[in-house]
Amino acid sequence: MGAMSGLMLLDTPSLYFRAFFGVPESVTAPDGTPVNAVRGLIDMIARLVQDRSPDRLVCCMDADWRPEFRVAALPSYKAHRVADDGGDQTPDALSAQLPVIDAVLDAVGLARVGVPGYEADDVIGTLAVRGAADGPVDIVTGDRDLFQLVDDSGPVAVLYTARGIRNLQVLGEAEVADKYGIPGRAYADYATLRGDPSDGLPGVPGVGDKTAAALVTRFGSVAALREALAAGATDGFPAGARRRVEAAGDYLDAAETVVRVVTDIDSPELTGLDDRLPAKPKDPAALVELADRWALESPVNRLLNALSPA
Repeated sequence: MGAMSGLMLLDTPSLYFRAFFGVPESVTAPDGTPVNAVRGLIDMIARLVQDRSPDRLVCCMDADWRPEFRVAALPSYKAHRVADDGGDQTPDALSAQLPVIDAVLDAVGLARVGVPGYEADDVIGTLAVRGAADGPVDIVTGDRDLFQLVDDSGPVAVLYTARGIRNLQVLGEAEVADKYGIPGRAYADYATLRGDPSDGLPGVPGVGDKTAAALVTRFGSVAALREALAAGATDGFPAGARRRVEAAGDYLDAAETVVRVVTDIDSPELTGLDDRLPAKPKDPAALVELADRWALESPVNRLLNALSPA
């Protein structure tokens, strides 16, 4: 890679959910506890490090999966995912594995960070914008929300996991433009207008994919679109769209806060972050104990081999 240093940001919750549903729950520790998400995640990280050779890597976490500032703006935000006890609907068999994931990442010495009051997406947004000043940034996620961060000037690219870690789709501005028929950096504006049921984001009633793409292509952003409305512009609107967007003013105010990833978190967690890849485990004894207890020897060895190819 020469002088270019590469930063890789993992949307860790997206990856461990994918691992949990992709690896059979019959994969257990000696005591019968499922370890499918732990094993799957470690294997994913090993393969990413091996295939992409980043020299810095951060496992970004959800300190808050449904932050108050987003719910205050739009009460429907992720509302369908709230469990009866007020938490999220993480399956118990996965919840039990999360402390093990944390412990393994820490013993290996990989940077792991969440910021109180923010989602992993916001940590990724902040680190991507900050890191792009120093060279290429790869964001690994199965979540389309993060397409809004692609930026060819960084470059900041999304490695999209929808087809699996072995078949990553690398998306920059051109690929996002190609996929959705919008300017490459306008995914957040497009999602705001179209909505996203997986996040409880209603979108502008009556505005679907095509109309959303046409509006964003014509005006560039929701902000510019609303300025044009305020100025009385009538051209460039597909049939009926002008009235619909005008009627959705309150929703659009709220959606900006919900859809836009925060890119300027100022918090101690992100200040002195050491994100260099460890050549050897930070706590070898703890790692041996974890690998023993949870039957993780082979994935842990694959990860250690990927980290120190020599």
